[in-house]
Amino acid sequence: MTNSGHQIQFIQAGVQKRRHRFIVVTSILTVLACILSFLMLMLGNTIYPVSDVFHALMGERVQGVSFAVNKIRLPRMVAGILAGFAFGVGGYIFQTLLRNPLANPNVLGITSGSSAAAVFCIVILHASNTFVAIASIIAGLVTVLIMFVLAKGKSFSIGRLILIGIGIQAMLEAVISYLMLVSSQNDIGTVLRWLSGSLNGSQLSEMPPLAITVLLLTPLAMGFSKHMSILSLGEQTASSLGVSPDKTRLILIIVAVLLVAFATSTTGPIAFISFLAGPIANRLIGVGTSNLIPAGLVGLNIVLMADLIGQFAFPYRYPVGVITGLIGAPYLIYLLIKMNRKGEL
Repeated sequence: MTNSGHQIQFIQAGVQKRRHRFIVVTSILTVLACILSFLMLMLGNTIYPVSDVFHALMGERVQGVSFAVNKIRLPRMVAGILAGFAFGVGGYIFQTLLRNPLANPNVLGITSGSSAAAVFCIVILHASNTFVAIASIIAGLVTVLIMFVLAKGKSFSIGRLILIGIGIQAMLEAVISYLMLVSSQNDIGTVLRWLSGSLNGSQLSEMPPLAITVLLLTPLAMGFSKHMSILSLGEQTASSLGVSPDKTRLILIIVAVLLVAFATSTTGPIAFISFLAGPIANRLIGVGTSNLIPAGLVGLNIVLMADLIGQFAFPYRYPVGVITGLIGAPYLIYLLIKMNRKGEL
């Protein structure tokens, strides 16, 4: 057999190995998500057996179980799944497109834009939850639009975009701090719950917008996954392979921003999910494939696991965003040190 034949076999073996690893890891993440979901339905002030939870979900009246499961625990679980998946996919798109692990919605200030709008509506306008959600979504879109306009210049620059995003985030965090200082005592609790990222008080009636966004935009992102992988090689390479960098980037950024904005409007800005999900998925599966779905699964698993830890691992109950912040902050420091040693900062 010729050298070219051996090379083809080697490449085919590598592709098959990556595909097999992708299937195995995705299956494990799915099973883990199912286990964590059932634990969220079973655990609480009272622990219910699997049979009672199942009967309650099927619509049967189980005294003491039906209300707790269907009205409190189920909405909490659904919110965690949808928001975690949306944050994971949105963060993965940003990091892959911009070829930088720091390029995620938290660092770029997109979630800060949504948060600032939400806090303004709560503190100044005393608006309803629906109005707060709509304002946070619009603010997230406006924030990313401003960032890209400022970063465009004569040519698009990833480094310029990240620096502008960090600057916008600092400015918006200052706005949020000021609004909290001038807010009344009655609003502080609501603002803090929203800013910390929490599944408390979730209701199924609030889930349809986020669910529709995830169901519609995830397949769209998957359809552009090959273009996204090609674009990550560089604009010149992408153009030579027939991919339009500006068009692809615009569509995928809009998809990512909408996913993150709708998730933020539902649960608040759960810290570091969009930052952690993509790198963990890449580490589990490896590069060379689109890890969009695994990143979403990692995101939802982190949210569900963090919520269980926040609810039951400590004497006091903490919002899910506090736990994810404790997990994500050390990783951010590690990443900054690693990038600095490589001369990437």
